[in-house]
Amino acid sequence: QVQLVESGGGLVQAGGSLRLSCATSGRIFSSYDMGWFRQAPGKEREFVAATTWSGGSTYYADSVKGRFTISRDNAKNTVYLQMNSLKPKDTSVYYCAARYRITSALTFGGMAAASGYNYWGQGTQVTVSS
Repeated sequence: QVQLVESGGGLVQAGGSLRLSCATSGRIFSSYDMGWFRQAPGKEREFVAATTWSGGSTYYADSVKGRFTISRDNAKNTVYLQMNSLKPKDTSVYYCAARYRITSALTFGGMAAASGYNYWGQGTQVTVSS
């Protein structure tokens, strides 16, 4: 069983930065991939970034590449999303997710698909003002 809890959201002005944290509980090991997704009211859940638990591979949506960075601290069982140069369009609820993968190949499509993730946090609100 895996439980995920996001934190670090808040209200910032355009151009500012936030660092989101995803604290995990339960057994986390190398067979898990970690992802960040976001969902605004009335919109579909959108892929933001993902990483293997080892951190050897990272993936980003084109809309955030160069501005956001996903990282992890395995010793603390925590995954981070550093968000810089925030824009009003980044306003959303951000979710941390975990995917159990042992046989499927590591691909961008698989890492970016919300349907492939097995565990989800409750989300943390990020609001970027103009």
